[in-house]
Amino acid sequence: MRRKVKKQRPQPKGAPKWMVTYSDMITLVLVFFILLFTMSQIDAEKFKEVALSLRSNSIFDSMPAIMEEQTIVDDSSTDITDIQQGNNQNDTQNIMEDNNLDSVPDKNDTIREDKETLDELLAEVESYLDKNELNNVISATRTDQGVVLVLQENVLFESGEAEVLDPAKPFLDKVSTLISNISNQVRVEGHTDNRPISNYRFPSNWELSAARASSVIRYMLATNDFDESRFIATGFGDTRPVAPNTSAENWSKNRRVEIVILEQEEI
Repeated sequence: MRRKVKKQRPQPKGAPKWMVTYSDMITLVLVFFILLFTMSQIDAEKFKEVALSLRSNSIFDSMPAIMEEQTIVDDSSTDITDIQQGNNQNDTQNIMEDNNLDSVPDKNDTIREDKETLDELLAEVESYLDKNELNNVISATRTDQGVVLVLQENVLFESGEAEVLDPAKPFLDKVSTLISNISNQVRVEGHTDNRPISNYRFPSNWELSAARASSVIRYMLATNDFDESRFIATGFGDTRPVAPNTSAENWSKNRRVEIVILEQEEI
């Protein structure tokens, strides 16, 4: 007898059936992690995109409502934060405006006090010059920097020289007495006319003007117990004339030494 050969059933083509369930599970897990990642970014626009993409899936029908509610809460929080920041900025601006308004009177008061101080100092200097009969030698004026004492060149120096003349020393002694009674800083400025000078000692008017200012300071320091840090020597050459350099008379006016008693805060 022939044995019956069992016919084998043909194997179905394609992936096994369990792969369908597995792929669905993997898809759901992927969607779940995408959702977690999106929530971790706290981005309202991404929430909306995820909500729209999930509305087409029946499994997550309840999720869009949750997403929208979360989005509303985030938007409200943003609005509240913006309002709080706006209020803080307004408060800060109001405080700054109040401070500026408060500072205006203070600045005006300071300017007024400085002006009164300089006026008082000028009055004291003029009174001192009157008592010591120095008005024909020294003139006093007031500027924004302080009180300026002007001494012409012919009183202090020989033409083209920077050594203090002996007849000028009594005048400088009286100026030193005036300076000793105040605590202001003193700047001594040398000025020349525009006629050039050129020799081995003074190659130009810059050197001559600076040397004359330094000579005046050296004499006052040598004859008085002054603090050297109070004094400043400056040479301006012919850059600051008080009259046009067009005549001998004007040249004489421009050749001068100015002793500036500085306002207390002026350096």
